[in-house]
Formats: sequence, C-alpha cells, structure tokens
Amino acid sequence: MVCIVILNWNRWRDTVECLESLFRLDYADFQVVLCDNGSTDGSVEQIRAWADGKLPDIQADHRLQDLTSPPVPKPIRYSEYGYDEIGRMTDATNEDDPLILIRTGANRGFAGGNNAGLRYAMKRRDAEFVWLLNNDTVVCKDALTRMVETMRLNPSAGICGSKILSYTEPDKVQSLGGCRFNKWLGVPRHIGAHTAASSPVDRSDVLRQMAYVTGTSMLVSLPFLRDVGLMDERYFLYYEEIDWVARARRRYSLEFAPDSIVYHKEGASTGTTRSDFADFHIVQSRVAFTRRHFPYALPTVYLGLVCMIFNRIRRNQWDRIAMILGIAAGSSRRRPTNPGR
Repeated sequence: MVCIVILNWNRWRDTVECLESLFRLDYADFQVVLCDNGSTDGSVEQIRAWADGKLPDIQADHRLQDLTSPPVPKPIRYSEYGYDEIGRMTDATNEDDPLILIRTGANRGFAGGNNAGLRYAMKRRDAEFVWLLNNDTVVCKDALTRMVETMRLNPSAGICGSKILSYTEPDKVQSLGGCRFNKWLGVPRHIGAHTAASSPVDRSDVLRQMAYVTGTSMLVSLPFLRDVGLMDERYFLYYEEIDWVARARRRYSLEFAPDSIVYHKEGASTGTTRSDFADFHIVQSRVAFTRRHFPYALPTVYLGLVCMIFNRIRRNQWDRIAMILGIAAGSSRRRPTNPGR
C-alpha cells in the first residue's frame, strides 16, 4: 500500500489537474493524502467540489492532456481531518476512502505541510511506501508502479526518484531523479537538466552522481521514515530533501526509476529562483544546512554568497543585498511574501 502525499497552497487548479492524473494510476493499492497549507483562495472548497463532481471540468489544451482528460468518474469518496486530529489519531489502517484531506491550519512550509501527510501515513500499518509528489505535476499512469518495482529490487533503498520532464516543454528533462551537490558552495545541480527527454539514460551513472532525490517526486520507504524521522521543519523551503539524506548517514541507498515519468510545472508554487521570496529561503536554508552538516565549508559558502551579492548589485536589487547579509550574519528574521502563490 502506498500513501501519495501532495501539498497545496493557493494552487487548487494545479492540484486538481494533478489529482486527475493520479486517479488514473495503474497501481492497485494507493491512497491520496492531500495536505492544504492554510490556503486563502478557497482551495479546500474547490477540491471538495472536484471530488463531489460539482466542479466544472478544467479543460486541458496541451500536449499532456491525455494524462488528465477526460475527467475520472466522480464522486470520489474522501475524509477530512484537521492538523491536530492527525496528531491524536492512533491507527488509520481501516480508513478506506481513496482521498484524505488534511487542513494544516497555516502555511507550515514544504517540510511542515508534508509532515502532516507523513504522520498520517505512519499510522497506517499496511503502508509500505509514501510518495511525496509536488502538486504542480501530472504523472504517467505507470509512474508509481515503476518506482515500487525499482525499490523492491533494492531492499536497502530508502528513497527513489522519477524522471522529471518539463510540463511546458515535455521533450526536455528537468531532472533525472535528483541532484548533485557541491558542499563547498552549498549549491545543488539537477542531474540531466535541459537534455532531451528521448536521450538514453545510464541509470548507474545517475546513481553515482546523485546526492539526493528531488522533492518533486520522492518514493520513501516506511523503514526509512521510521528510522530517520520526518523532514526537518526548520527548513521552511529548500534543502529539506538533502538534509533528510544527510541525517540518514548512509544507512540507506538512493534509487532512480528512469521509466517513472513525472511532468513538472517548475516554479509554479514559488516563482522563479530570482524572486525575493526564493532568494530569502535559498540563502537561509543553504547557510543553515551547511552549519548543521558541513561547518568546515562555511567560508567557501559565504564566498559564494559574495558572488550572489555582486549579481544583485548588477541587477540593482539592493533590498536583497541587505537580506543576504542579514542571513549570513544570522540576524535576518524577515520572510518575504511569495508573489508566486
């Protein structure tokens, strides 16, 4: 049994499109756990209406429309819980509704919002895996099956990634499973980014490069989750995935299922990486992760921030310079508003 955890915040249209693709999966035993992070756009009401069959069909008019249309049959049964109810729950094994709605009550960030779904999954005695999936994705019908098959072939694996392709340019790769990581600069790089989707993939080479599985699509084993624990909520956004792997201390290997295809609308939830919001959290999380796991690399990470400051000067983004300096000094408490949400 697999719990599929997706996180929504003020993006119910993306989420509904993702749900339409998920309920076409060919995998036999799964439950979708949708965590809403305190949306203010009526997301919960719209998602309820979608499940009840009362929401007008969102017509997809793009190359991936076969993954989401025609709409799956409705109604879809669902149960709804508050954040505290999940904490008090002792056993969710007999909850047989295919869709679970969890209202987290606030924007708890990527880790905090997903952790609500992970807590629910851990209370299902029959769950073997949890699939953490971004809500701004659509998936091929065998995407989950391929990941589960890969994990079963490697019992020591803790997390498996998918082949992530661009939603807007489906012929291009965003990431082959995960990222490389330069600890001296604190900077990740997506494996295979911008290559052709049709190019042959050397799975062994990808695994040699992979420092962590990207949070867009992560199939996590329950033994990993129970042993390593939930994601660290001190990271509001970014670096949660690599922190998870670092905390595992090589007790679990990583896996990659190249035939598990996920299409991702990169930047839909957070805006571009040049936004004030993204800059703040990238810098904050980069420094926090380095202090926690590679403190000896802080001097070179700070040098990388100097380069970032020069880039912001070149773009006349003076407000961000003060923000970066404040984070580096450990004094910044300001969290910019996310214009992309």
